[in-house]
Amino acid sequence: MIIENILTPERTRCSVHGTSKKKILEMVANLISDEVPAIDAKDLFSSLIFRERLGTTGLGRGVAIPHCRNKACVEPTGLFIKLDEPVDFESLDNKPVDLVFALVVPEENTQEHLDILKALASRLQSDSLLHKMREANNSTALYNCITADQYRA
Repeated sequence: MIIENILTPERTRCSVHGTSKKKILEMVANLISDEVPAIDAKDLFSSLIFRERLGTTGLGRGVAIPHCRNKACVEPTGLFIKLDEPVDFESLDNKPVDLVFALVVPEENTQEHLDILKALASRLQSDSLLHKMREANNSTALYNCITADQYRA
């Protein structure tokens, strides 16, 4: 999977302020809806909250991958944010999250959804990548980190 297929520089944000998991998911829904107007922010937010109720998407090591399927989504769509301060995401390791990669896929794309999640989770296990992303001081640098060839899954 090539990150550039689902993520754009415009959907990569650095130093984002978030106060809670719920507020971050609401922000994610709004930002994606702003970039992809066919996706309704309220519907997306509801889907993301529903998915979180099934189990946390906080993987650990400060990383979360909130995700869901959406009927208005026509192609896999990602949004990547680096928070200015870590937030409790009920992660598996109980550590707060500062890197959030949200993923929305078309409703019928079950296998592709799983394949993308697996590739993202694999990529976001790299200590050197996590360090570089946390050192990024602007959105362009953050986008360049996550899309770097050396971290392709």
